[in-house]
Amino acid sequence: MFKAISYWSFMPETPDAATTSSTSASWSGDQGGTTFCPPPKAMRLARDAGYAALELCVGLDGPLTPATSQKQCEEWRAEAERVGIRLDSVASGMTWACCPTDLDASVRRQAIENHKAALRQVAWLGATSLLFVPGAVLIPWAPSYKPVRYDLALQWAEEAVRELGDVAAELGVELAVENVWNGLFYSPIELRDFIDRIDNPSVGVYFDIGNHLNHQQWPPHWIELLGPRIQRIHVKDFKLSDGTLAGFCDLLDGDVPWLETMQALRKIGYDRTMTAEMMPPDPTLLARTSAALDRILSLA
Repeated sequence: MFKAISYWSFMPETPDAATTSSTSASWSGDQGGTTFCPPPKAMRLARDAGYAALELCVGLDGPLTPATSQKQCEEWRAEAERVGIRLDSVASGMTWACCPTDLDASVRRQAIENHKAALRQVAWLGATSLLFVPGAVLIPWAPSYKPVRYDLALQWAEEAVRELGDVAAELGVELAVENVWNGLFYSPIELRDFIDRIDNPSVGVYFDIGNHLNHQQWPPHWIELLGPRIQRIHVKDFKLSDGTLAGFCDLLDGDVPWLETMQALRKIGYDRTMTAEMMPPDPTLLARTSAALDRILSLA
């Protein structure tokens, strides 16, 4: 296992942008096109802070969008090689603004097309995995999103994952379904069975350690039950005393059982990126998170 950091954890170029950004804005890429940290700068900052890999993020706004060209992706890939930083994965926040389970069929189709483009970009960047949120029943930070009945959300999520999984297989990359606050897959058994039903070696799980602690779930148990289906790991911590989005906190400041979590990861043989997804960014976040990851990785 080795340290990685999410692109969403980097300070924007506009000095006051970080003070007005939020966790949900970072996930969706809704920060304004002029405020993002240039990816080459993020690569250097990540390397200098002690990370082995940088997880780039694709959104409907920002440096990496569905319209970003192969030439640009290959330039970033070459720059990462020069800098000495790995680009192993890409995270998508596009679902929050254009959802694969929206009640509007045209929105569902656009969401799939957006992520087909993102899968191509994963390949162009020389990365392996795309984080994908397959839909939502409700989106807590998007009140305009109309509630979707669970069975329909599950049906449309499966249709999206099957179609995108086939594209991932053709490209030789992975589609990694993340556990998030979306009203879907709040049970590790349901997520496990969903992945098994897809039956595509290119489709697996992007397990976020902190995301379901607030839903009376225990991260080590999820790891044990999902086992080899886990393709990537997001590292987050959460304070149960809060219970809202504000409960996400600095690593080691929350209630995640880190020793048991690391023991579970080692037991299933996980040996890939441990990507810290920390938002919103601040001037010392990269250094604090790097030091915390060192402590976490030393466990078990």
